[in-house]
Amino acid sequence: MRSEAQTTALSGTDRWLLGRITAAWGLLTGRPVSLYAVSVLRIGYGLLYLIFLLREFPHRDEIWGPGSPWTPALAHQLFEQTGWFSILALSDSRTYFELCYGLALVTSALFMLGWRTRVMSVLFAVVVTSFHGRAIFMTDGGDNLILLMALYLVLTACGRRWSLDARRYRLKAVRAGNTTEPTRSLFAQQLRDARTTLITVVHNCGMFVIAAQVCFLYGSAGLYKVQGASWGSGTAFHYVLNLELFRPWPALSHFVDEHTLLVAIAGYLTVLLQVAFPFVLFGRLKYPVLTMLLGMHIGIAVLMGLPLFSGAMIVADAVFLPDRFYTFLPHLCRRAARRTGSRRPAPGRAAGSGTVPAQGGPGALGPKQRVVLPAGRKDTTLATEPPSARVPPKTS
Repeated sequence: MRSEAQTTALSGTDRWLLGRITAAWGLLTGRPVSLYAVSVLRIGYGLLYLIFLLREFPHRDEIWGPGSPWTPALAHQLFEQTGWFSILALSDSRTYFELCYGLALVTSALFMLGWRTRVMSVLFAVVVTSFHGRAIFMTDGGDNLILLMALYLVLTACGRRWSLDARRYRLKAVRAGNTTEPTRSLFAQQLRDARTTLITVVHNCGMFVIAAQVCFLYGSAGLYKVQGASWGSGTAFHYVLNLELFRPWPALSHFVDEHTLLVAIAGYLTVLLQVAFPFVLFGRLKYPVLTMLLGMHIGIAVLMGLPLFSGAMIVADAVFLPDRFYTFLPHLCRRAARRTGSRRPAPGRAAGSGTVPAQGGPGALGPKQRVVLPAGRKDTTLATEPPSARVPPKTS
């Protein structure tokens, strides 16, 4: 027979486990998490891909069009092996390609602005998938991350904040504020609640997958670097800075390479940050780590000429910032604007101008008086005269 102490311990364990399960279920179904962070991802990746398409606009035919060395026939052969798909390979017509390119630009812009986000997120994923699959050997690693994030963002409610959809819903709620809501049947109310719960669960699962993807990316990259002898000796950045393919500004790369100690420290710090990243996400230590990763990605964009990859990583890191961080940003900007405005000189008070007397004082300007400058005076000193006074004409 079980003793009373064992029974009490088991019941306590069961209560603890039940409480954990209940808390996890409430977190999953209670409300959508990180709505501001996912909006930053929507704006960031929509803007990045729009800039990417605009930057490659003069070379679009050589990369994705009918004039590409990777012909549609080769693309179809690869699709048969990989199961990939691209709407660009449906036709060899140049008109069709130009139409698809224009629609891709419009889709990226509307997705960034958050117009009909639920539909635009699907179209954006189709656009990114099609362009990536059409010329899979002619792009860099930044495209891979944007492709994954475009697919994950379909699952999220990325249009709830900072979007045209959010503005439209807000105006609609204001207009409907004085009207009474129609009575719904019990079945209709249950169906609406089930839909809301389903959207919340899918959104939260999508955010978890995005966060896990970034953690796997950093962790695997750090563990891969640990195995390399060049990273262990601190000389990896030296070889990177001397690769001709990744030297947009050779003089700058040569200048950085001269500081061997800083290059070695940067190499060790990069490995440390990437390996430790998944373990610092649940404390305040993540803020300095994210700041250092931001500097690292900016350095990669400048020194290695990979702005798309760096931008994609910077946007991905934003998923780990809580909503209170984004809600605090407008207050911080308004506070900075007030401080800047208080330091500016008041309008109408030019440097070196005379002091205007206080209103109603002995020398104050009355309501019937006007300000004139005496004849021959070129400075800005104020003089007053009653309305009836006139400046006498100058006689020779």
